[in-house]
Amino acid sequence: MPPNLERVSILPMGDEIQQRWFDKWQTIVAEEETEKFREFLHSEQCPEQVKELAREPLLLYLLAAMHQDEQLKVGMFANADVGGAKVSVYEQALEWVLEKQRGNLNLRILEPEDLEILLAEAGLCVVQSGGEYAAIKMIEDRLVKQGYKELQNLIEKARQDEREDGLKNALAAFYLKSAAKAENSVEFFHKSFGEFLCAKRMVEGLEDLTEKTGKRRKTYVVSDEELEWQVYDLFGYGSLTVEVVEYLMALLVKSQVELVVLFERLYEFYWNWSDGKFIEEREEVLPQKKTRQLWQWGIESGQRQVDIYTGLNVMILLFKLHRYGQSQEELREQLHFCPCGQPGGEDFDRRRLLRIIGYSQCLEVDAFVEIVGVFFNGADLRDANLRSADLSHTDLSDANLSRTNLSGADLSVANLSGADLSVANLSVANLIDANLSGAYLRCADLIGAKLRYAKLRYANLSNANLSDANLRDADLRYANLSRTNLSGAYLSNIKWDNDTNWSNTIGLHEAREVPEDLQQNPEFAAEDVKET
Repeated sequence: MPPNLERVSILPMGDEIQQRWFDKWQTIVAEEETEKFREFLHSEQCPEQVKELAREPLLLYLLAAMHQDEQLKVGMFANADVGGAKVSVYEQALEWVLEKQRGNLNLRILEPEDLEILLAEAGLCVVQSGGEYAAIKMIEDRLVKQGYKELQNLIEKARQDEREDGLKNALAAFYLKSAAKAENSVEFFHKSFGEFLCAKRMVEGLEDLTEKTGKRRKTYVVSDEELEWQVYDLFGYGSLTVEVVEYLMALLVKSQVELVVLFERLYEFYWNWSDGKFIEEREEVLPQKKTRQLWQWGIESGQRQVDIYTGLNVMILLFKLHRYGQSQEELREQLHFCPCGQPGGEDFDRRRLLRIIGYSQCLEVDAFVEIVGVFFNGADLRDANLRSADLSHTDLSDANLSRTNLSGADLSVANLSGADLSVANLSVANLIDANLSGAYLRCADLIGAKLRYAKLRYANLSNANLSDANLRDADLRYANLSRTNLSGAYLSNIKWDNDTNWSNTIGLHEAREVPEDLQQNPEFAAEDVKET
């Protein structure tokens, strides 16, 4: 790599470059096998996600080799969603690599299960170290702590011989390499493979939290105290990425884990965390314990950072479990996450989420939005007080925000398509360039709201109060504005059509900057005449 570059990104292959790769592959495996693989990739049954993976040079070889060994088949992807298709590929790839490389190299001292544990721990360590590389010592320390006998023996032998390459050589066989930036560290050849392995390790840890023991299987194998530490240990390093969460959820759904039990235990942790229980503990302060652990491996962090990241990551998992639950009729009530508690319930605390957003600002001003914002879709935030909250650029599509106080909130460029905002307080809110397509805003308070460039196609604004709102350049095509109060609203350059419903609209004669063509519209003019 040129000395003036720190990192480079490998672009996906175009058709021409991929064809050249196929031509070279054909010289190794013959024309017939190459054609079969090409047909597999062009098959309608082959998911788009797999076709995208085949554009990545480091993965194309792996896919081709697996296909040659009949380990990659269209049937693997039946009923798989976006994350599920990738997970199926990586799971099969992991199985293939373990068996193939274990046979090719002198690694018979370890069983495939032990090697899988080793790789998953390496994946977690790389992600917790920042996503690029991890110290060999970190991987070794974590494995020794967990007490895996065969792996412990391998590590102990390497340490007795004063060799740093014992574990490194084993890992090198499985698409890891020595990190150029850090001595005695490893990194994955392909980042997404490492992220998949990290998600796999996280799922294994989450599965442990649901196991029960005893005659009637009522006692958890992992106690509440042990759970609290395990959650900090898994999630107290930084923010979960979209990719890791995608793999994690696909693996969870595919596993035999009791999702309801997992949800209940994580929810209890979340509630205690948001009450400040762990950061204010007098005895063993778990955020401090995790911080010291990270520093031991050269990962700089702070006690408050660890606490915030852990809580927000658990929130992300609860939002994702909630989203999955809403798609499964039998789980809708049991996997229902309300960050402020169930509205009307004894523990309902309408300001809880607002306090969490404020606490997150200890990291940086927009930390909450950057970490959690993309996972808000379908969230239940009914009756919450989010007055003046910064929710810009968040994905609140299909969210339930009925009766929520969003007065003065920043929702600019937010995705609120399909959201329920009925009776919500959005007075003086910043909704500039927000996507409100298909949103339900019946009886919402939008007095003085900034809606410039807002997308309101198919939105239901009936009985809403838009007095003094700025609707300049807003898209109101197909919108329902029946009985909407538009007195003092700014309407210059709005987009509308014959399907925009102006019936019984209030305050039209007081609206400002009404476009001339709209003034000529019979329905609009009729409503204006009624008022005057």
